[in-house]
Amino acid sequence: MKMSSVALALVLSGTVALTGCTTNPYTGEREAGKSGIGAGLGAALGAGVGVLSSSKKDRGKGALIGAAAGAALGGSAGYYMDVQEAKLRDKMRGTGVSVTRQGDNIILNMPSNVTFDSSSSTLKAAGANTLTGVAMVLKEYPKTAVNITGYTDSTGTRQLNMTLSQQRADSVGSALITQGVAANRIRTSGMGPDNPIATNSTEAGKAQNRRVEITLSPL
Repeated sequence: MKMSSVALALVLSGTVALTGCTTNPYTGEREAGKSGIGAGLGAALGAGVGVLSSSKKDRGKGALIGAAAGAALGGSAGYYMDVQEAKLRDKMRGTGVSVTRQGDNIILNMPSNVTFDSSSSTLKAAGANTLTGVAMVLKEYPKTAVNITGYTDSTGTRQLNMTLSQQRADSVGSALITQGVAANRIRTSGMGPDNPIATNSTEAGKAQNRRVEITLSPL
């Protein structure tokens, strides 16, 4: 039985997603990689757009063209972030900085014992050294936006914490710029005690909440 072009395009989208299991030499993961999933979703979406934007006669051809274009667009951002994530994990090993992935975003959580003393916005030597490694990767992958957010615990007034968290985010941003990361890629903000990741009723919890998060997103 001859397969229609539309059906073939949908099969292509599934195949692209599955091939993501073996095409990423940096992570070495056997499961479906984020780039493969993105490519598969892009292919499916592209096929749909191709069908809708084509005449009835050319819908099959439009689906195939749309699937191919969608796969390229859907996979590129995911793969770009995959290799960046792998290199950051390597650089951050043993530093105390965690690296997590949310979709196409990479989040670096820099705890207070790495970054700042209490009530200070001056980077510790350990934090400055760690940011040198971060900057090396960011310069290698310039198509990434760098969003830096400072946080505090709930001790003290809100206004004081908002100011301190902004100053800490600015210090991290300045350190990256000094290391050669383009300033127009960097955005800083201070969230004070908002969005705690632990309880503020214990000293251990407060220490976790005093942090700087660097979120990397594809441009």
